[in-house]
Amino acid sequence: MTSYLLRGVSVLGAPPSDLVLRDGVIAGGATADQVIDAEGLVALPGLVDLHTHLREPGREDAETVETGSRAAALGGYTAVFAMANTSPVADTAGVVEQVWRLGREAGLVDVQPIGAVTVGLAGQQLAELGAMATSAAGVRIFSDDGHCVADPRLMRRALEYVKAFDGIIAQHAEEPRLTEGAQMHEGEVSTRLGLTGWPAVAEEAIIARDVLLAEHVGSRLHVCHVSTAGSVEVLRQAKARGVRVTAEVTPHHLLLTDELAASYDPVYKVNPPLRTASDVHALREALVEGVIDIVATDHAPHAVEDKECEWAYARPGMVGLETALPVVLSVLGERWDLIAERMSRTPARIAGLTGHGTDLSVGSPANLTLVDPSARRVVDPSELASRSRSRNTPYAGTTLPGRIVATFLRGEPTVLDGKAVK
Repeated sequence: MTSYLLRGVSVLGAPPSDLVLRDGVIAGGATADQVIDAEGLVALPGLVDLHTHLREPGREDAETVETGSRAAALGGYTAVFAMANTSPVADTAGVVEQVWRLGREAGLVDVQPIGAVTVGLAGQQLAELGAMATSAAGVRIFSDDGHCVADPRLMRRALEYVKAFDGIIAQHAEEPRLTEGAQMHEGEVSTRLGLTGWPAVAEEAIIARDVLLAEHVGSRLHVCHVSTAGSVEVLRQAKARGVRVTAEVTPHHLLLTDELAASYDPVYKVNPPLRTASDVHALREALVEGVIDIVATDHAPHAVEDKECEWAYARPGMVGLETALPVVLSVLGERWDLIAERMSRTPARIAGLTGHGTDLSVGSPANLTLVDPSARRVVDPSELASRSRSRNTPYAGTTLPGRIVATFLRGEPTVLDGKAVK
């Protein structure tokens, strides 16, 4: 295994020093097989994404585990959690093990499958939660993302079941009876455009119900892609009471607003929808405060025909792995320790993922990324890792700060000089 000396790197914004990667860990000493000039670069623990759609098996026309893993590495990630809404659905030990093995074969990031809560995401009966937990994939997070576990009795049973092995139910908070036919956020813009609205209360009502269920059961709840100021308040009150709830926000909900729907460009169609500027402000404050624990991408690639069509027929979702850190940098600035906490340490801690989200001290696993904070990048969809399958980025033509120069997984480079090694 080649050893690397990162010369003059700034670890989490600290004064420049040398960092040696040897035998898969951060080592002492000042020599190595290969020297990388890291002057002006910042080292962060490898990013961890708790919410990625890799589409395989079943929708390889949109993404594969390999192409999604490459996008993740280029974005500075060393671990991603793959959502269960594949075809077939990842609701059995066999399917989650297939995804896990595909990730190992790709070898670019650690791919951890998320298991479905209910069979076929249909919301009728619990999936094989125990079998997935004891499989080779060792699933600990379960979600019907894309669908809400709307039945409160079933949600309670799921929370009770996973409590036995300290598992987590990750909820897509959307009361389906309040969002039938919804196309965008319900508000002034939807009224002006004549599009059916997705009301904020549809998210907030489910979160309120589920934190009460989690509190009653004493189990762990994770709320996916929080998007409203009202949701933030529900979460703040729940955490003050000691409820075991964590929450995530996406980069696009930290930056974009529902005004973009006025273009009728389906690239801006997403679930939950882009909200108002006041919601964006509340989400940013909650992320800094820690009411929202982490940033998760909700990377959702779609085949071209599923996005380049009329708004009403377009599938919701945006790709986001390669632009997540630059977007967060544009929102938070160079607050490196906070970024590491929200994008690496805390997601790894929530998931119980060992070896990731470390402090980059001697002896810790060499999972890290190098960022050039002085660089500026104009997002070009034709340069994305998934470009042959999907290119539905909402940031096309946007200049974002920061460039991922290198990513290392257990001391082996997956990205060097901004290019994927494999």
